[in-house]
Amino acid sequence: MWQILEHRRVVRRLARIPVDILKRYEKWKDIVAISGPQGLIPIKGFRDEALRGDWNGHRSSRLGEQYRVIYLVEEQEVIVKVVDLTAHDYRRK
Repeated sequence: MWQILEHRRVVRRLARIPVDILKRYEKWKDIVAISGPQGLIPIKGFRDEALRGDWNGHRSSRLGEQYRVIYLVEEQEVIVKVVDLTAHDYRRK
């Protein structure tokens, strides 16, 4: 089992996102908790990918046309840190 940690910014944004995106995010968390980020690879709809530039080392999964979940994997501790849930805005804040 993988541990999923959510940044407090993500927790606050969950109240404002559409219900269908929230359901997809919950499904994303279920998959990652059970099989880790590798479990996302066979599911083409998430389009899981590594990020570059300012977000180097992080990964992104698609939750819809607009929304993405940005996360960091720490394999030595079996932890996935969800850094941001964004409406496709990759600029660092």
